[in-house]
Amino acid sequence: MSKVTELFGSMVFNEEVMRERLSEECYMGWKSCIAEGKSLPINIATEMANAMKAWAIEKGATHYTHWFQPMTGVTAEKHDSFITPAGGGKVLMHFSGKELVRGEPDASSFPSGGLRATFEARGYTAWDPTSFAFIKDNSLCIPTVFCSYGGQALDKKTPLLRSLDEMSRQAVRILRLFGDNQVKKVTCQVGPEQEYFLIDKAVYEKREDLILTGRTLFGARPPKGQEMDDHYFGTLKPRVAAYMAELDEELWKLGVLAKTKHNEVAPAQHELAPIFCDVNTACDQNQLTMETMKKVAGRHGMVCLLHEKPFAGVNGSGKHNNYSLCTDTGLNLFKPGSTPAQNARFLLFLAAFVKGVDEYQTLLRCTVANAGNDHRLGANEAPPAVISIFLGDDLTAVVDSIIQGTEYVGQDKRSLAIGVDVLPHIPQDNTDRNRTSPLAFTGNKFEFRMLGSTQSIAGPNVALNTIMAEELQQFADVLEKAEDFNSALQTLIRDVFRDHQRIIFNGNGYEAAWLEEAKRRGLENFSCTADALQHYADQKHIDLFVKHGIYTEEEFRARSEIHLENYCKVIHIEALTMVDMVKRDIYPAVCTYMRQVADTIVSKKAAITSIPCASEERLLRRLSDLSDKMMAACERLEAALPGLPGGTAEDQAHYYRYTVFARMEELRVYADELETCTPSTLWPLPSYCDLLFSVK
Repeated sequence: MSKVTELFGSMVFNEEVMRERLSEECYMGWKSCIAEGKSLPINIATEMANAMKAWAIEKGATHYTHWFQPMTGVTAEKHDSFITPAGGGKVLMHFSGKELVRGEPDASSFPSGGLRATFEARGYTAWDPTSFAFIKDNSLCIPTVFCSYGGQALDKKTPLLRSLDEMSRQAVRILRLFGDNQVKKVTCQVGPEQEYFLIDKAVYEKREDLILTGRTLFGARPPKGQEMDDHYFGTLKPRVAAYMAELDEELWKLGVLAKTKHNEVAPAQHELAPIFCDVNTACDQNQLTMETMKKVAGRHGMVCLLHEKPFAGVNGSGKHNNYSLCTDTGLNLFKPGSTPAQNARFLLFLAAFVKGVDEYQTLLRCTVANAGNDHRLGANEAPPAVISIFLGDDLTAVVDSIIQGTEYVGQDKRSLAIGVDVLPHIPQDNTDRNRTSPLAFTGNKFEFRMLGSTQSIAGPNVALNTIMAEELQQFADVLEKAEDFNSALQTLIRDVFRDHQRIIFNGNGYEAAWLEEAKRRGLENFSCTADALQHYADQKHIDLFVKHGIYTEEEFRARSEIHLENYCKVIHIEALTMVDMVKRDIYPAVCTYMRQVADTIVSKKAAITSIPCASEERLLRRLSDLSDKMMAACERLEAALPGLPGGTAEDQAHYYRYTVFARMEELRVYADELETCTPSTLWPLPSYCDLLFSVK
């Protein structure tokens, strides 16, 4: 057995470990509870807790923690040791079934969006038995959901699990209509590609903006950036290669299917891509991946930056969410089949996706809206803010022929009587990849390319699952009542593609002409988070999630408040950091240089009165003018911060975007220009060149 196969999953209490350490009754009881969605009986929970404890202690664990995903966007954990008093000054190692299935962390300091008052501190965690426990930092980590004392979901896992169940129920209804009585469950399969930057820790520690905000708030462009395209897929530098090797090993221990690694387009930028797995596991593992990336980087004298746009002027980082639906019998519902029934099934699920994205385009835009992603969307490395679907030439031609009732013109002309004639072969890579498309079909999945690199994949996938559940439910309601199934199916698919054709776009999303065309089609364009989140809690969205039991109205409105509040906080911190850096670092450095230039002028004139000082005087005037403008802009920014309007969270987000952020951009212009005419020996911050090329 190879080292990798021995290493993989070695720190995970997975099914193989369960079969070895649990009784047959306990193991089958756990399997039954998973399959039927029931709670674990206490006797099974107790046996599993004892087995987990023994296994974890053998692996060096001394503590356990309920590992959960609050609305902060990162994970949380409270550690308790296994020890319990045994009398006589001795201790025993103890872990009960009750401790396994339920915890009670203090919930008062987590975002709740008004679901509870600050003084109402009680919160509960409950084990998610569909997620394997694992060992991290000598603690047994138990993946859990997190809710308030009143039972409201305060986390990202709970709605994700709800959306999976509801999507599965509606998808199974559809499959029954096609005569498939074997499928019991449909799961969402996801492969989130993760982009990131690596810079040297020594230069990172000299940048207050990177430390406090994750991105550079100042920085003139370097002479060389990514223009030569020489970093993309280039040979890995030794430090980066060593980092990636250790990162792979650490992730493999945790059962993360880390597969692909390479240099990305921008200097110092890289990517890690996993193999597909169910979305619940993928979400857990992506959070672990981001945490592990940062931890391992520190051991190599580097810092991993996950911000969507750490550096202006070069590509930012996204997280491509590859989404597909698969049955428990092994069928990919987004893969065109080779028989008439499979063709029709594929086209129906495709129609549901197209219809759902068109009807809920604003919701999908909101799921990827955050302050960091505003710097990235619409740039050369990310899709525009307008939602559209790329199907490729072949599949679009099929859709067009269905709408028009004409022959499909491909390699062979044929009519497309859905469910009767065989669909033309649609290869997995049926056309060139469209990197400008927000949602691109790639043969057996849709790649949602708008996610930002820092964000949890839970929110976008909750939305996609719920949208699919809604459309499949509508389809099932119609088809179950139809007297002639095939006729009703053909009519339904044709009508859906006809009515929602506007969302399909295969062209260049970066062209200005597309924005005009999108407007003509009636597609929405929310270019920034403040504008998008104005519509997050639209009644249409609330009705969707409440109808399917994903959120209560209170839970959904709370999330709207949390997202808006987080947006405002991020910009507020960035603004304060800019003011601090200008006052304490940049302005004093420029003053020092101006004094040196002035001294040079005085010295030259004193030595020989005939020596001209025109260049020094021009430089001094430029430095003085820019520094005056910079300080005036700094004062305007500082004055804007206490002047926040009252009113709604939407009003405040709008103020931060169009007043505070606008003044931040103005301030940066003057500071960056000053950097270009100040000696590097005096400039107080490592330059972009220092940062982007710091890892040798």
